[in-house]
Amino acid sequence: MTPQQSETPAELEHEGSSARLRDAHRIVVVRALRGFADGLVSVLLAGYLVRIGFTPFQVSVLVTGTLLGSAALTMGVGLAAHNVERRPLLLLACALMVFTGAGFALLTTFWPLLIVAVVGTLNPSAGDVSVFLPMEQAALANTTSGPERTHLFAWYNVAANLAGAVGALTSVVPAVIAQRYGINLVDAERAGFLVYVTVAVISSIAYLRLGRSIDTHAAAAAPLARSRSRVLRLTALFTLDSFGGGFVVQSLLVLWLYQRFDLSVQAAGTIFFVAGVAGALSQLLSPILARRIGLIQTMVYTHLPANLLLIVAGLAPTASVAISCLLIRAALSQMDVPPRQAYVMAVVPPEERAAAASMTNVPRSLAAAVPPLFVGLMLSHSTVGWPLVCGGAVKVLYDLLLLLEFRAVPATQS
Repeated sequence: MTPQQSETPAELEHEGSSARLRDAHRIVVVRALRGFADGLVSVLLAGYLVRIGFTPFQVSVLVTGTLLGSAALTMGVGLAAHNVERRPLLLLACALMVFTGAGFALLTTFWPLLIVAVVGTLNPSAGDVSVFLPMEQAALANTTSGPERTHLFAWYNVAANLAGAVGALTSVVPAVIAQRYGINLVDAERAGFLVYVTVAVISSIAYLRLGRSIDTHAAAAAPLARSRSRVLRLTALFTLDSFGGGFVVQSLLVLWLYQRFDLSVQAAGTIFFVAGVAGALSQLLSPILARRIGLIQTMVYTHLPANLLLIVAGLAPTASVAISCLLIRAALSQMDVPPRQAYVMAVVPPEERAAAASMTNVPRSLAAAVPPLFVGLMLSHSTVGWPLVCGGAVKVLYDLLLLLEFRAVPATQS
């Protein structure tokens, strides 16, 4: 094409679609890398903290700190994102991720580590509860529309869960290295937090290469100006679900399996690897099921049996029964994630998506930050899985309320 020639509208549209597709791929890849890092440190975290001298209650306080800090950051970023470019915010989140990994690798006293936990990005759970989430979800929603959005969110979560499962499995490597080469186990486990730092650096490079498609140029007068009521109703329900999830964050679940059944970190890493793979692959079925029965119905009909299995696992008399219930639950519990994310993006206008993503994802940190304190006390007095029973019961209530409240509110898929 010569300089005098201009591109046709079709060519411009094709170039725009290609750029949006590249941006979507980069976001999915970065989410997978971060999922690997989260899976690795979430399994290492509790045992590492105990080995450097912290009590189970102190571990639960640090976990609470990570969740509260993530909630505050996520809320602030999401509410400001309607008129701020997303790339600088994502790069700032990467800088905080570097600070967090370095802090957990180098600090060994409680109060400095608590400060790092609160202001940092460490994720003690299998899913993403960090400041990255509203920015990535809003950016991803801008790269596609309609029913394809659910498929894209499915792959976004599948990539993260599969990588998280590999990260959980990789958590056995420090113990193997320590045993084989006579290295102190704590020193070997610190390398896991340095991997976390490395992932942050790689993520920042990928974010720098994102195009303009990740930003929405239509300015909103205020965050959630048009969809406030609907988003607040969803947020209230997601808060309830996240509160239940706070009883079973992965780091504390590892601690319970150790206390109840004397399972090692290596065994726990293998279990959560299988659980992560099962949860990831099951999400590929979500778009198919959602197209047949609807987004809300898919969320509830897969989530409800998973939560009943969580209750059974908590009361299981043997390790084999508990682990079986947890693995079957893992195959069902994540199928609601792509429909939930797609539903939120579909029922709000494009310029309010970042704020909506923030408002509906903040409960995944804020509400989940309270139960770990109770879990620490429960595990200090009993090895019975009361945290699993409490978490499952709360999440069952959420499923029923969600179905009653939103089954008649359709997604526009625009």
